[in-house]
This record gives sequence, structure tokens and C-alpha cells, in this order.
Amino acid sequence: MVIMALDHTRDYFHASAYIFDPADPTRSSLAIFFTRWITHFCAPTFSFLAGVSAFMAGKRKTRGELSAFLLKRGLWLIFIELTIVNFAWYFDIHFRTVGLLVIWSLGISMIVLAGLVHLPRKFILLFSCLLIFGHNLLDHVQLDGNFLWSLIHQNSISFYKISDSSTLWVAYPIVPWIAVMSLGYYFGSFYDKNYDSAKRKKIFNIIGVSALVLFVVLRLTNVYGNPAKFIPYDTLSKDLISFLNPNKYPPSLSYLLMTLGGAFLFLANSENLKGRIVNFFSTFGRVPFFYYILHLYVIHIAAMIAARLSGFGWHKLILSTWINFDPGIKGYGYPLWAVYVVWIGVIAFLYPLCKKFDNYKLKHKEKWWLSYL
Repeated sequence: MVIMALDHTRDYFHASAYIFDPADPTRSSLAIFFTRWITHFCAPTFSFLAGVSAFMAGKRKTRGELSAFLLKRGLWLIFIELTIVNFAWYFDIHFRTVGLLVIWSLGISMIVLAGLVHLPRKFILLFSCLLIFGHNLLDHVQLDGNFLWSLIHQNSISFYKISDSSTLWVAYPIVPWIAVMSLGYYFGSFYDKNYDSAKRKKIFNIIGVSALVLFVVLRLTNVYGNPAKFIPYDTLSKDLISFLNPNKYPPSLSYLLMTLGGAFLFLANSENLKGRIVNFFSTFGRVPFFYYILHLYVIHIAAMIAARLSGFGWHKLILSTWINFDPGIKGYGYPLWAVYVVWIGVIAFLYPLCKKFDNYKLKHKEKWWLSYL
């Protein structure tokens, strides 16, 4: 949750955010690239852990109750994506741009999982692996202008005019995101209280290392797993950027091996960590949706203030399109070190609010609506 805010702060504060892609080997630097790269781990881990959480929630519900909850929560997340989250990105009351992004992805994945939970666990594992490992076979199926295919697996971000003044863009197609969450649901059983923790650690380490090894092999050989091949350049820094930049829209097999491999290793070796630092980060993890909504508004408002103080004009941060695509943003922004300062400030500002809300949730477990926040 904390790392995610770094990427969004970079979007709204970094001077080069509009000028070039931070993952462009020919223009980016290692500092800029890794500021972007580290946040690649966020969305896959969110989706995977949402599946784990769904399994654990199911321990206290019947199969039908869990299915109904996932369906309702999925629809709720999609509604929030199109309204409250969308407004946070643009501050545009006319909603000239509407995006299907990560919250939509979590919502539609929950709706699909609502059906999958009625199937045997082995089938859920098979379904998840088939989509994750096999979906790149669809990379060459390009149906430009086909909205349904864009929702399923168009190999690029797609834009559609929904009125004379409004555009819908799809960045998170259903495949393979639904499989990441269902994979998490399968692995939720590994967190059963009767499951041996040492065995879980061993299995997760094996999976994590194996995923990363396969990622390296696929990237070096370019035989499969990513629509764009790894291209060596003339310097080590450019090679690293090219190598560590698999496709995210939609997430390729290489991308998921890299990110989920790291997630499995982290889960394997972090569950016994304790102390103030762990408690600090856990606070955000216990109120993820509350934090997600707040952090978008805080970052965007802070960017408007920064634009006003720098003489750029706060009104230019009322956006008609995604900030990295808006030509009106050119000329605004700060060096990378300032991005990190703002990011730390945002986290420091949000911590006491998240702490207070976390305490409220703990004291009012009887309030059903808190499970949707």
C-alpha cells in the first residue's frame, strides 16, 4: 500500500512524467526506472491477497454466503472505480475520461471468483494456471475497436468514445487478472491454522525461486511469455531497464512471474516479523480501501497546491485525460528527490487517519457496512 503511493506521487509530481515513459531504456535513468519498477509488485499482490482473504472469509461463511458477498463487493468496487476513484484521478466534474483500472480489476475478479468458489479447489488451481501461463498465446489476436475483446484480452490499452465529450479507456482486461485472484484463493488454504508454517514457508520459497528463475529464462530466450522481446542495448543500465520491463497491460506471464515470484518469497519470509515498523505498515494493510481512496485525493490536492505555488496554475491539474497523456501538464513538475519527499509526507499525513479508522473497525465489528470499506 505504501509503495503504491510512490508511483501515484510520481505521476503527479515528477517533471518527466509527461515527457517520457520511465521504463524507456533510451530516455530513463535507473533511479527513475526503479521508482516505477518497485510499484509493479503492487497490483498482482493486491489481487493475489484478495483471493487469500476471500478464502479466509469463507471459513466463517457458507459457500453461498461467500459467493453472495464476493458478488456484491465486486459490483461495489466497480461502481466506486467509475465514480469516486475516477473523480480522484481527474477532479473533472464532467467525467470526460473514465478508466477501468485496478479497482475495476479487483471488482470483476471478485465477481468471477463468486462463481469459482463453488468448484473443487484443484479445478480452481488448474483454471488459474492455464490463464496465467497460457494467455500470452492470445497476444496476436488484436481486435482493434472491439470493446468486448478489450475487456477480455486486448494486448494494449484501449480507448473508446462513449459520447462526444467522454472517453473510456481499458487498462486492466479481465484475463489474466481474474486468474491471479483465484490463484490467491487456492493458496488461502495454506494459511489454515492447522497448516504447518514451516511447510508453508518451504513451499512458498520453492514457488518464489522457481518463478523468478523461469522469468529470467523466458526473458533471456525470448521464446514466450511477453509480447515485447528483451532487447540488449549498449550499456548495463539500459539492459537492466529493458530486461526488467515486461508487459503490464495486460500483465504478461513474465510480468506475473517476476512480481508474484517476489510476493511468494516475501510471504514466505516475513510472516514472523514483529516490531514497530511492522505495526506501522500493517496499519495501512488493515484499512486498504479506506487508504486507497484517501491517498488519491491527498496526492491530487497536494499537486494542485504545488502547481499553484510554482506559478504553473492549480486549474491545470483539473484533467481532461490521464495526467501522463495531458499536453497541458508539460512544463510542470519537480525533480525525483522532491517526489520522494512528497511521498513520505503523504504517508505521514495518512497514518494517523488510517490508525483511527482501524481502531474504529476493531471496536465496531458488528457494523456490516465496514466490510465494504
